[in-house]
Amino acid sequence: MQLIRSITFTALFFLITALYAVAVLLCCWIPYPRNFFFPQTWARLLLWLLKAICGLDYRVTGTEHLPSGTHVAMCKHSSSWETIAQAIIFPPQAWVLKQELMWIPIVGWAIHFMRPIAIDRGTGTAAVNRVVARGRARLANGVWVVIFPEGTRVPEGEAKKYGVSGALLASRAGCKVIPVAHNAGKFWPRRGWVKKPGTIQVVIGPAIDAEGRDARAINEDVRAWIEGTVKSLDV
Repeated sequence: MQLIRSITFTALFFLITALYAVAVLLCCWIPYPRNFFFPQTWARLLLWLLKAICGLDYRVTGTEHLPSGTHVAMCKHSSSWETIAQAIIFPPQAWVLKQELMWIPIVGWAIHFMRPIAIDRGTGTAAVNRVVARGRARLANGVWVVIFPEGTRVPEGEAKKYGVSGALLASRAGCKVIPVAHNAGKFWPRRGWVKKPGTIQVVIGPAIDAEGRDARAINEDVRAWIEGTVKSLDV
């Protein structure tokens, strides 16, 4: 039964995403970031359907740690769930994502109007420099930057090396890093159709000062907090 529920949600996910993409393209005259209400309503609808169909809810704690101004959020990446939820957890934002997503017909074209920072992960230093340059511009225009420092989804209970671009951006821009931990991979696995019922726990950590600091030291603070908090969620 849960498999049928999960397949039903997945089908609705693709349909709703396509419809919202068309809406974004039809309303492309709305300037960024005023058009960010599209991904926000898209995310709220999908998360409501996820709860209604699959019994999978979520709870966010630590919102008091979100400072005023614009900052860099660095989030654990173990599921597709957080790619949806990020749109409503944080203020209007620019996503750091792989450039291949921009090539998806209709959906990729719509993503373009959300002004993401698209990178080719195989270019190494050039990709890092692109995140820093474009990220500083987004922050200066009143938009947060959200990045998954592991670069790709990792199985629950595992971790990958954290990329340096988010930490370097925060250091150069003189803003803070907001670490985010969650256990979404426990309920919506990296690979697999079934979405397990339950409540995903999302924890927003205390802001980490980054201005003028070494990016590697910032990254270690972020990694230690996120991975330690993720482990505590499964205790």
